[in-house]
Amino acid sequence: MARGRHPAIAVFSESFWPLAQVEWELAATKVIVLADALFTDISGLESPARMGFILDMPEPALLQSGVGTVVLDRVQDAGNVGSILRSASAFGFRQVVAIKGSAALWSPKVLRAGMGAHFAVDLIEGVGADDLQALELPILVTSSHAGEFLHRAALPWPCAWVMGHEGQGVSAILEARAAMRIRIAQPGGEESLNVAAAAAICLHQSGAGR
Repeated sequence: MARGRHPAIAVFSESFWPLAQVEWELAATKVIVLADALFTDISGLESPARMGFILDMPEPALLQSGVGTVVLDRVQDAGNVGSILRSASAFGFRQVVAIKGSAALWSPKVLRAGMGAHFAVDLIEGVGADDLQALELPILVTSSHAGEFLHRAALPWPCAWVMGHEGQGVSAILEARAAMRIRIAQPGGEESLNVAAAAAICLHQSGAGR
């Protein structure tokens, strides 16, 4: 609601319905009240909230050129994808582009991990590597072992950050097209960082340096 989205249906559990705030009741075109046991059965959560909204899927976004972008290169774990969406939203990136082979951006697990970020950025799925030329941006790829250290790099803005597959990293095709290869200093000696953690660090540094 804070992002300007209006739900089609509001769903309340029977026990919560008398306590629901008026603005939640009036936010949707239609209201449904369910028995508590039924509400629990249809929820995908172990400890569900006692209300929910049903929203229409947004129209597919079109790839925009010249805006801060995060590219998911076959990132497959739903939790990682949702976390990256949150970081992209928090640090001022306007679109997230998922290359074929990435987790579905609107899957239930990604939605939960995204915590509302889906409604703050434009999402484009099923993109091929060649389609990224339309971004007209310098491409920055992450690497665990090569490239310039993030804290020393002069990062361009706007740019397109590419976050790679959890095991294989960024594909050779995208790495060859990159304007910069960036690595994160790890004085503790770890071999690599989780892709969602690496994304948060890189996107914060990039957004803060604008």
